[in-house]
Amino acid sequence: MSTPAFASLKTDALSDAHLGEFAAQVRADLGKPQKELHSKYLYDELGSALFEAITRLPEYGLTRADERLLCSHAQDIARRMPTAAAVIELGSGTGEKTRHILSAFTANGSKALYIPIDVSPKALTRCERDLAEVAEVHPLAQSYLDGMASAVGRRSGEQPLLVLFLGSTIGNFERQCAAEFLQALRRSLRAGDALLIGADLVKDRDRMLRAYDDSIGLTAAFNLNLLGRINRELGGNFDLRNFEHQARWNESERRIEMHLRSRVDQTAFVTEADFTVRLQAGETIWTESSHKFQLAELCEIAERTGYRVETQWVDREWPFVESLWVAR
Repeated sequence: MSTPAFASLKTDALSDAHLGEFAAQVRADLGKPQKELHSKYLYDELGSALFEAITRLPEYGLTRADERLLCSHAQDIARRMPTAAAVIELGSGTGEKTRHILSAFTANGSKALYIPIDVSPKALTRCERDLAEVAEVHPLAQSYLDGMASAVGRRSGEQPLLVLFLGSTIGNFERQCAAEFLQALRRSLRAGDALLIGADLVKDRDRMLRAYDDSIGLTAAFNLNLLGRINRELGGNFDLRNFEHQARWNESERRIEMHLRSRVDQTAFVTEADFTVRLQAGETIWTESSHKFQLAELCEIAERTGYRVETQWVDREWPFVESLWVAR
């Protein structure tokens, strides 16, 4: 779980086509030896509301660290970019934290062109409304790379780009997939364009685990809601009382894993997927990964995927980094 990964992946009410895609994904993922469910489906209306509450918990320091860094260094970020730069944000959600950076561009005498990219039209509508005073907002309701392909076509001549990928969303990718994504993103950029990327850093194991298994059970409710969503939208009959939330630290992969553990031997049927899933007591459904990073590792990833590291800002209260990379 990363911020704003949840917000950036959240979906509005699904169309018939997307329901069919959801059903097919559920059938495929629950048919694997290690049963799993795609984390993007955690974010229906209820799931998104639960996540917003999670970000305010004392155990979950990631969101506050991300915002502290953006607030503290927005002016420096803006100074490092030409005043005519266009700002593109991948997984913007409502763009609440991005206001700091856009306001810094405005303070430098220009009103930035801001292109937020998100799959949630509802979030983009709010983003456009709330940030119109500090930027010229042109939202795109698309996936990351499709949105980038559309956004880069809106730059004016030699106008440079500042791409924002905040909140350790990169941590939701498997490491090889993260590198492939960053390489694909680099191919859409020109040399000199910049990427501001947030990443959560490795810290004390127990501290990390508490962030994903809070004392009042909000994260458990968030995780269990994925099965509730399958029941509501796909005609599933999962009994949520027969599952428990688990957060695990995978040392070798340096990631937190969220699982739903079956308390008993059980069977559930998903009508829209025409699929029966059988679970043994103790068997789990893997719902999300949140990879954690070392500073040197991020520099190596940048170099390997076509960027150079301009600078890194680290929050010491909750070890988290914002890195400014420049396309080589």
